[in-house]
Amino acid sequence: MQALATTRMSSKGQVVIPEDVRTRLNLEAGAQFVVVGEDDVVILKSIQRPSMADFDGLIRKARQQARSSGMKRTDITKAISRVRGRK
Repeated sequence: MQALATTRMSSKGQVVIPEDVRTRLNLEAGAQFVVVGEDDVVILKSIQRPSMADFDGLIRKARQQARSSGMKRTDITKAISRVRGRK
C-alpha cells in the first residue's frame, strides 16, 4: 500500500485518483467529493449519503432539539413559507 501517489490534471480539469488509493478508500465510479482549495493545497473529501438508520437518528435528534427549544410545527411551516416568499 502506497502512502503517496502523483497524478496530473487534464485540460478539462479532471484528476485521476490512483487505483491503490481508490481501492484502499473503497471509492467507486460516481463517488462525490467536497473540494477545498487554499493557496497551493487542494483537498478532496469523499461524501456519502447517510444510511436510513443514520438519517433516522439525525431526524430524531433534530426533533428533540426543536421540542426542547419550544419550537412548534406552525413555526416550521411559517419559516418555510417565509423562505419561499409566501405569506
